[in-house]
Amino acid sequence: MSEPEAPRVEASKRRGGVALIPVLIGVAVAAYLIDVLSKVLVVATMEPYQTVSVIGDFLTFRLIRNSGAAFSMATGYTWVLTFVALAIVVVIARYAKRLGSLGWVIGLGLVLGGALGNLTDRMLRDPGPLRGHVVDFIQVGSWWPTFNMADSAVVCGAILLVVLTLLGYDYDGSRTGWAARNDPDDAETGSEADTTSANNDGDANA
Repeated sequence: MSEPEAPRVEASKRRGGVALIPVLIGVAVAAYLIDVLSKVLVVATMEPYQTVSVIGDFLTFRLIRNSGAAFSMATGYTWVLTFVALAIVVVIARYAKRLGSLGWVIGLGLVLGGALGNLTDRMLRDPGPLRGHVVDFIQVGSWWPTFNMADSAVVCGAILLVVLTLLGYDYDGSRTGWAARNDPDDAETGSEADTTSANNDGDANA
């Protein structure tokens, strides 16, 4: 790539990242509102440890207060988890302008919205700021820890990011590995290059 082209490419990536910021914000806000509203509704209508059947014994609602992370892990480290959530929010906000992949934007938006949802509980709920217990209420069978919509958003977003990484879709919109080999734009460019090369060879032979 020539020197004048490099700055143009970088500028184009920055513009692409800025253009995707509203999508990131929209996904994060949607995930956050779904989590917060579902918790408000559950707290207002259910007693602690009350169980409500949704789909038999497979899916039930059971209100508990969780001092740990997603799926009741790291119980007792509430203040640490609060700062972890804050760090996630800051990092995503800091690097948002560099994003050039819609898939990465959606994944990070889900993680951001989920992190903010549980962070709100830790800041506003008892026993106090930074130590607040998160509201969990979704129970799948008897073998899976109780969770909430924020946990679901974080896990789904993280899985999406892992899949995109494994396939070769990078956060800045570039593609490597499988994604690069199956990029229709690259295939079209390669086909055009082959056609141009063949025409040039024909002209030379003539």
